[in-house]
Amino acid sequence: MIRTRFAPSPTGPLHLGHAYSAILAHDFAKARNGQFLVRIEDIDRNRARPKWENRIFDDLKWLGLTWANSIIRQSERSFLYEKVINKLWAMGLLYPCKCSRKDIIDSALAPQGFSHANYGPDGLVYPGTCRQQKIFVERPLDSALRLNMAKAVTKCVDIKNCNVEITGLKKDNGIINTSQFIDSIGDIVLSRRNKEVAYHLAVVVDDAAQGVSHVIRGSDLKPATNIHVLLQNLLGYSSPAYIHHKLIRDADGKRLAKRDDAKSISSFRSQGATPADIRSLVGL
Repeated sequence: MIRTRFAPSPTGPLHLGHAYSAILAHDFAKARNGQFLVRIEDIDRNRARPKWENRIFDDLKWLGLTWANSIIRQSERSFLYEKVINKLWAMGLLYPCKCSRKDIIDSALAPQGFSHANYGPDGLVYPGTCRQQKIFVERPLDSALRLNMAKAVTKCVDIKNCNVEITGLKKDNGIINTSQFIDSIGDIVLSRRNKEVAYHLAVVVDDAAQGVSHVIRGSDLKPATNIHVLLQNLLGYSSPAYIHHKLIRDADGKRLAKRDDAKSISSFRSQGATPADIRSLVGL
């Protein structure tokens, strides 16, 4: 079955960009007799608010979207994420890290670090400060856990059904080139010090659990797709088809953010706009 999803974070109002993404995913599934799912990505408990979740559902209903009744919330799935983290730890693919953001910046920009700032999907690429530390048999409880990208890529390449092209690994004259992939992403955090799961892992686990066949999302998330497909290969999950759409921007060409309340759906509603007006505003 064709199954798409819209997965907002309840940390602010939905804006035109959210509406565009949700409508695309909804219409794609409905046109193919599939299912459209809504998932609440509320792992950031410091910023998630029930009032925003309620407004999300209200705005989606107003837009005329319908979805399957099985709503899942990431805040209720910690035990599942922890299970997957333990699996990756047992595979020897994770290592503990106590570096702060300042530590990472200082290390990456030091003379012995990168000659210039190297940025990836998560911002400044981690320089590997904690990678060469002693081997831990048991997982430390006071550290973040990072994916050893070099080991993960090697493991992925060794997997029989690993699709090199999908994961973003490249072949040069028949030889798989892993260095560019590793250097452009770095050792990403999958579990934070407070054991809060990182977005990359949560979204992969949830898409697999819900049987999502097509992920329709903004082009700003395209660089993260290789991370997600890599994790899917490592965990034995099937990879959805990924469709990255244009971003809705303001008059100055900047990508919309939740702080842009003037572009929020509720703002347009209060001004008397109709769902058809919203579709027209985003080019649908």
